[in-house]
Amino acid sequence: MTGPPNKRQKRDEYRKAQEKLKAGVNGTEGGKIELPKKKFYRQRAHANPFSDHALQYPESPANMDWTTHYPAFVEQDTEKNIAQAMTKEVEIADIGCGFGGLLIGLSPLFPETLMLGMELRTQVTDYVINRVAALRAQNQSATERYTPYQNISALRSNTMKFLPNYFHHAQLSKIFLCFPDPHFKQRKHKARIVSAQLNAEYAFVTKPGGLVYTITDVEELHQWMVKHFVSEEAGDARELWERVPAEELESDPCVKVMSEETEESKKVTRNGGKKFIAVLRRKQDPEWPN
Repeated sequence: MTGPPNKRQKRDEYRKAQEKLKAGVNGTEGGKIELPKKKFYRQRAHANPFSDHALQYPESPANMDWTTHYPAFVEQDTEKNIAQAMTKEVEIADIGCGFGGLLIGLSPLFPETLMLGMELRTQVTDYVINRVAALRAQNQSATERYTPYQNISALRSNTMKFLPNYFHHAQLSKIFLCFPDPHFKQRKHKARIVSAQLNAEYAFVTKPGGLVYTITDVEELHQWMVKHFVSEEAGDARELWERVPAEELESDPCVKVMSEETEESKKVTRNGGKKFIAVLRRKQDPEWPN
């Protein structure tokens, strides 16, 4: 006599059912596409960025195929009916995107801007990918070229190692670092997503005038991130960043979404915690000395 299915069996059955519903979008099955359920995508809260995760990544930005991520923004050859090239580049990156709340919140604000969530945890990445697919299916239209949520996607990557493999120089206009792992122990500080070395990479892929948004509920981490962007702790990278004044943030819709729409921000609100926000602006490149 067999007992009730365990958690893994339930998860596998759920995934198979979701795949059948996805097939129904193409007319093979039929059925309502529902948003994925988090309980079937459970994983540890954090992943070690220094571990060998056997990730696949492009050799350079020129080798990255974005057509499968944003099919609505692919130029089609009408005569041969084949995909040609992307009509736009990715401009916004959510590093450590979690369950994708920020992407979902930003998508309708910038419908013509391509956004990418980058996450190291496998199950969490799968959840975001399936969430975006479900939202696209629920909102698909035969008359509109760009239906909702066609401008967002996600992939699994370790940005501490491979960020320049995805984006060329001065490609991004916005980078979001929302509630990163604080790594409280001093010996773990090297794993923080903000450091002098990483900030130089952020400067490389961000266009002059572009912004890096940071938010956390840990005041010490907030001070660390600001310090490593604009103080002497930042080394040479401090010449490339300046902090955006607080009065400018009041009119920035991205700050509102970042503070209210992500899963972590909602959790902090429920628990009555504080949120510490800093936005850094990419300066113009300094002139080479004569």
